[in-house]
Amino acid sequence: MTPEFVIGFARQAIELALTIALPMLAVGLSVGVLVSVLQAATQIQEMTLSFVPKIVAMFIALLISFPWIMNKMTAYTREIFMNFPNYIR
Repeated sequence: MTPEFVIGFARQAIELALTIALPMLAVGLSVGVLVSVLQAATQIQEMTLSFVPKIVAMFIALLISFPWIMNKMTAYTREIFMNFPNYIR
């Protein structure tokens, strides 16, 4: 294995991890900003008011995007196993 191969392999894994995390992070960010604006407008500074909606929204985003996530992970794992003979040379 060359250093370029190892770096490319690690880069591919990191890109997959970031791609998989993106839907939940985007939903959490948007709900957090929306709740913060609402809290600033109403001057209600309750910690659970900002925490609970984000958790619920991220869980719903996970449920919706789970088939896509599994498809991406399965394709990546299948690619690793299919190219395994090429990796050990």
